[in-house]
Amino acid sequence: MATSEDLVADAAAPGPAARRRPPVLRGQGPAVAVVAAGGALGAVARYGAGLLWPTGPSAFPWTTLLVNVVGCAVIGVFLVVITEGRPAHPLLRPFFGTGVLGGFTTFSTYTADFRRLVAEGRPGPAAAYLALTLLAALAAVWAAAALTRGLLRRTGVRA
Repeated sequence: MATSEDLVADAAAPGPAARRRPPVLRGQGPAVAVVAAGGALGAVARYGAGLLWPTGPSAFPWTTLLVNVVGCAVIGVFLVVITEGRPAHPLLRPFFGTGVLGGFTTFSTYTADFRRLVAEGRPGPAAAYLALTLLAALAAVWAAAALTRGLLRRTGVRA
């Protein structure tokens, strides 16, 4: 007859499917490390942009808008270069694309700025900011990617 301790031990023991599945982060250490390092660099660059072009507490958030649009343009160039140009190191995309550009762009601040404008009773500028950021960011990715593809074709770098 099984004791309560046997039942607890059986319940805690992994089944065959659980034993075959690797841990979630197995082999992901280098990618996690480069994303963290890139994120730190991107966040420092974003902070620097805020210091160079400060936005007052009740001003329109031009710095956040510019940072997000520039970051989107850079991701458009970067992704075309590493996917359609020459092969890149496997850690370059997580480092630069996810880490640096993820830390540099600041869509969380975008939403906070939108909420601030609404809370200040400025729904017109808030709506304009919401739409302008979205449209400018999408246009920046599209235009930068298209220009980069054209440049790669002209220079013969395209794979």
